[in-house]
Amino acid sequence: MNKLGLNEIRKRFLNFFESKDHLVRPSYSLVPQDDASLLLINAGMAPLKNYFMGKEKPPKNRMATCQKCIRTGDIENVGVTSRHATFFEMLGNFSFGDYFKRESIHWGWEFITEHLEIPKEKLWVSIYENDDEAFEIWNKEIGVEAEKIVRLGKDDNFWEIGTGPCGPCSEIYFDRGEKYGCKSEDCKPGCDCDRYVEFWNHVFTQFDKDEQGNYNPLPNPNIDTGMGLERIACLMQGVDTIFDIDTIKHILQGVIQIANIKYNEDNKKDISIRVITDHIRAVTFLVSDGVLPSNEGRGYVLRRLLRRAARHGKLLGVKGAFLYQLADRVIDVSKEAYPELVQKSDYIKKVIKIEEDKFQETIDQGMDILKQYIDELKDNNEKILSGEKAFKLYDTFGFPIDLTKEILIEEGLDIDKDEFEKEMEKQRNRARVARQNEGAQGWKEDAFSKLNISEKVEFIGYEDLKAKSNVLAIVIDDEIVNEAIQGKSAIIITQKTPFYPEGGGQVGDKGVIISDNFKAKVVNTKKAVNDIIYHEVEIESGIIKVNDEVELCVCKDERENTARNHSATHLLHKALKDILGDHVQQSGSLVTPDRLRFDFTHFEPISKEDLSAIESLVNKTILSGLKVSAKEMDINDAKKVGATALFGEKYKDLVRVVFMGDYSIELCGGTHVENTGQIGLFKILSESGIASGIRRIEAITGLNVYEYINKQNETISKVCSVLKTKEDNLINKAESVVEEIKELNKEVSSLKTKLSMLSVDEILSKKESVKGINVVAGKFDNMDMDTLRNMADTLRDKLVSGVIVLGAVNDNKVNFVATATKDVIEKGVHAGNLIKEVAKIAGGGGGGKPNMAQAGGKDITKIDKAIDYSKQVLQNQIKG
Repeated sequence: MNKLGLNEIRKRFLNFFESKDHLVRPSYSLVPQDDASLLLINAGMAPLKNYFMGKEKPPKNRMATCQKCIRTGDIENVGVTSRHATFFEMLGNFSFGDYFKRESIHWGWEFITEHLEIPKEKLWVSIYENDDEAFEIWNKEIGVEAEKIVRLGKDDNFWEIGTGPCGPCSEIYFDRGEKYGCKSEDCKPGCDCDRYVEFWNHVFTQFDKDEQGNYNPLPNPNIDTGMGLERIACLMQGVDTIFDIDTIKHILQGVIQIANIKYNEDNKKDISIRVITDHIRAVTFLVSDGVLPSNEGRGYVLRRLLRRAARHGKLLGVKGAFLYQLADRVIDVSKEAYPELVQKSDYIKKVIKIEEDKFQETIDQGMDILKQYIDELKDNNEKILSGEKAFKLYDTFGFPIDLTKEILIEEGLDIDKDEFEKEMEKQRNRARVARQNEGAQGWKEDAFSKLNISEKVEFIGYEDLKAKSNVLAIVIDDEIVNEAIQGKSAIIITQKTPFYPEGGGQVGDKGVIISDNFKAKVVNTKKAVNDIIYHEVEIESGIIKVNDEVELCVCKDERENTARNHSATHLLHKALKDILGDHVQQSGSLVTPDRLRFDFTHFEPISKEDLSAIESLVNKTILSGLKVSAKEMDINDAKKVGATALFGEKYKDLVRVVFMGDYSIELCGGTHVENTGQIGLFKILSESGIASGIRRIEAITGLNVYEYINKQNETISKVCSVLKTKEDNLINKAESVVEEIKELNKEVSSLKTKLSMLSVDEILSKKESVKGINVVAGKFDNMDMDTLRNMADTLRDKLVSGVIVLGAVNDNKVNFVATATKDVIEKGVHAGNLIKEVAKIAGGGGGGKPNMAQAGGKDITKIDKAIDYSKQVLQNQIKG
């Protein structure tokens, strides 16, 4: 048996099915497109779901892919076992109502025995217990002995998710030999031992399960097969674990090189090595597909994987960021199949490096919180940290539980392990429920899937804003109807339409649909499956029926304003790359008639100088009057001319490319101006961060800029009137007024301090003694923090020896200050710890040094209680 490399196996598989007249498509993004039921692609068939459901027409009825997949359901087992992985590749061949069992089984056998040259005597198969048809094909046609065909029940060999398409499976197994077996006479596929490894599952989707549980035969049954690339590579290379196959081993070698340790000598260290090796593969591909670390959704999956890998690096003794270096090894072994990794190499490593550095900050934050927990335990003479708090540190703050245990043990403390495990189990259950429900929603039918519209709805809105057409369908409340009347909200689908459907960040067109006896206002336009464009309308008068001829009129002003903004986003995208660098990638946009919003990858706020340069470059490009044109091209030809594509976007083989001269070339289905000069002007309104590594620019164009300038002029005129000056002297006048206010504030502060000092002797006369230490505690009204600190310093100097605790209400908030002389600090007094406890009473916090500290509070009604509590805190601090 040939010891083929992983990349060679992938190539042979795809070439084989291409020879069988399959369309071989590159892997879809890990980010699902038009599928809210999935967080991340977790199976080879997941991106093809609409084809299986008949919601969309596939580009060809035979397809084959090697699909990137992410599964995190068993993340706790990754590294512990040799089988579990978060990232893997799934080889698959698919038929959408074309061939069925016979071809699938024959081609599967041909590929593994002739092209992979796996010995036939090593192969077994399983079938669904009632699938006699599959048995006959395997036994009579392929020639597999009856005793090597195992019938298994529904749990093992029948695929279904709730209602909808489902069917029996047939799996191909590899016999690794007796040494891996359980020595049972009945040992065969289906046994729990490690002897028989299932590596290729053929799903025969031949039924449609209804709500009553009936299995109705599908008129056009489908084929969906899945073979784990890493698993078949293990078998071909004769290794026991996925971490020993050629490509993954290359990454693992990088881990042990950076950590300067050996593999297979220490089980704990081996687990960490495997976790890092697996996770960096997942992280590299997720970032490449446009996912960025965050605290929710797929961004949280990425952050969790990255931080989990970073934590295991710390357990191995690795100092500082290192994962971004390992990304090079992932790219090196994967670039043949995924050339985009090389193009995005710098970007991938930058995202990983920034998140690694942030994790270090998280560790520091977690240390502060853990220290608070430890102080509380010691104050209460307790030894065990609650599992709930330990879990909060782990889950909310990303603080490693191993590190929590280690620090607690050093302090003579421990964790309530049982309670912690209960919290972990709750989390696992939540994940388990989510996995059980995963994908189910994606199979749910809606009104559009029931429509039998043979004609493809034609969009003519690039050329025309008006059209006459027949009504193909009407939908009200998700039900298909024959007519709709005045006062109803409905969906109207026509044979052709000039209305642009919401997509690519551009909002849907608005306008009217009319006939002699009918008028409806179009409030939005969207696109359903199979490119069906539909109009959401409010019927203002008359009645409309299926087959009626109507006139569709797009609102011209709104369309033109939207086109200006959309064209401006293309120029902005290019300008951002020119000024900031090629790492900039679009990560989202919103184009409306009023403004544009553009989200992009960048890792720090844009300086005023750069923002000004970007705005200037866009305006210069607008005024250069570049011709704007669009052309339909093959996706590969579009890439050759340098067209910019969006992260994770699902493109067809034929794409629309928008050219703005030779300055900007992008794949885009939106509407645009004919010449950049029609945009008029471009003005940036704001630039901000919206997520880790994602910035947002909001801007306006055309007449909206003109209106903006008019409003700015009105504001300037009003300010001039208030300050009693002219426009050319406005800045000087404003600076003069600000300086004058500063001087007046200083005078006020000085007067307040002088007035306060008049009461110093009176305050000192009220000093008390706590365990022989002088304490002065008092409250003031309308005193700012600076004045309060000055007062505390004066009182301390006059007191000579002791502690001062002061509070004041200012602007409906509480300020606290504590100060202590050197001699009482030596007796255990710490002003920082003292004021922190005092502020808690008033719902605040703070701290500082032993001799001087300050804090704030929210509840002004608790100021007296807080100041009085300071004496009790002080009493606890003073040594014997």
